[in-house]
Amino acid sequence: MPRTTINPTSCPGPYPIAAVDLPFVAADIVNKNQVKWTGKELVIAWNTDGVNSYTATVSSANDSHNRSGNIGPKTIAAGAVAIMAGPLPNDGWRQSDGYIYCEASNVAVKFAVITLP
Repeated sequence: MPRTTINPTSCPGPYPIAAVDLPFVAADIVNKNQVKWTGKELVIAWNTDGVNSYTATVSSANDSHNRSGNIGPKTIAAGAVAIMAGPLPNDGWRQSDGYIYCEASNVAVKFAVITLP
């Protein structure tokens, strides 16, 4: 099955007229997740569990120098929020399909993505 896509939320910008809700999506631990990537996004992971720590990872892609290196797995304590990635350059992060890939070890981890102006 294809990865579950997380849709970014646009940042309200420098002169907002209203606040913007930030929806979180439960990690898909079977199919994993993906985000359409422009290089202006922040990936946030929130461990909603009240007791257990879980991990989240953002996968790299080979860059123009054939290097790679994932972010994580990052252990996120119970109830904690982590900024996992971003903004990141496309080179080394965006996969060949235009997405970046992220995953978590438990559905208690929820992802949100913010696109910066």
